[in-house]
Amino acid sequence: MMTPDDRLAALFAADLPPARDPAFQAEVLARLARRRLLLDLAWLSGASGLGAVALGMTWPVISPILAEIGRSLAPAGLAVVLAAFIVALAGWRWADIAS
Repeated sequence: MMTPDDRLAALFAADLPPARDPAFQAEVLARLARRRLLLDLAWLSGASGLGAVALGMTWPVISPILAEIGRSLAPAGLAVVLAAFIVALAGWRWADIAS
């Protein structure tokens, strides 16, 4: 005859989780990651191709506009780049002085 402790032990033994195989889990996760990567690459390749086709079709119209904007904004762009460089350099020097 089984004691209550034996019954509980049998009940808990029936609910034990299945054995784990870390190598199998790692391989499954690697395959899932590889599949997700390939799917992302396919989507990005398609979107890039469509963007290239759209840009190629609209380039004759966009090119003169971009050239004019570039001539107008070149001095301002140079000033922004120079200001960003000075701020970055000052921040780097300030970090050296503060420490």
